[in-house]
Amino acid sequence: MSLQESIMTAMKAAMKSKDQTALAALRAVKSEILLAQTETGSKEEITEDQEIKILSKLVKQRKDSAAIFSEQNREDLAEPEIAQAAVISQFLPAQLGEAEIEKVVVETIAAVGAEGMKDMGKVMGMVNKKLAGQADGKTISTIVKAKLS
Repeated sequence: MSLQESIMTAMKAAMKSKDQTALAALRAVKSEILLAQTETGSKEEITEDQEIKILSKLVKQRKDSAAIFSEQNREDLAEPEIAQAAVISQFLPAQLGEAEIEKVVVETIAAVGAEGMKDMGKVMGMVNKKLAGQADGKTISTIVKAKLS
């Protein structure tokens, strides 16, 4: 089943159960996918990598918003954002732990022959391609900085 079909099935279930939070999150995903499809002017299918990028972006937006709301002591606004991020995360591949990410980073550093912070861009590019959708960019960046310094 494609991502769009999964989203539509989940939307129908959310409508039936009257789950407004899930419905809002799923509508946002559907909207972003439709925008990506029609971006070039013709309605074409988007690749799985593009779908993962869209979902990752939406989850990151929700988490960032929740963090800002929490800093301003607006838990009433932060909670729906966190709930929506959780709904969208269901459609992403399983997230890797720090140990697995660190292993990939070390392998990539060895493959590239990186010798310091000047090679961080090369390492980040390769690691991000390998771990697309499976790890947060912020976590990857932190581990790469630690290994290269």
